[in-house]
Amino acid sequence: MSISDLYSSGFRERNRDHFASIVRVAMSDGTINEMEKEFLDRLAKNLDISEEEYEKIVENPSAYPINPPVLYESRLERLYDICKMVYSDHIADNDEMNLMMKLGVGLGFTPGNVEFIVKKAMYLLNLGVDIETFKEEIKHMNR
Repeated sequence: MSISDLYSSGFRERNRDHFASIVRVAMSDGTINEMEKEFLDRLAKNLDISEEEYEKIVENPSAYPINPPVLYESRLERLYDICKMVYSDHIADNDEMNLMMKLGVGLGFTPGNVEFIVKKAMYLLNLGVDIETFKEEIKHMNR
């Protein structure tokens, strides 16, 4: 096995685990609505998730670990994806917010500031900001 094969395998695994985290959020209310399904379909395509993997993940998203990215920038991108999923549900209820905070800690945000970061992230999504603005605003609040 070549080094590039190992890298590709690890990269796909991280994408799969990230996708599973987002599926957990989508399913936190017990169902996946049409907007969530459309978002998941687009995300699966972008993350190169096969149809077979997609079905396995939807069947049991908790079977996949939350692998926090090393880079802060990557954490923000994953947080953005997770928040978009919650926002697409149009209901950020207590269960979803609690799950988002758990996923936030799993992504590497500290327990002391994860609630503030998640609330700010949801506020930014409500404003309709793009990912670059989202990242800059979250970075700015941590200075």
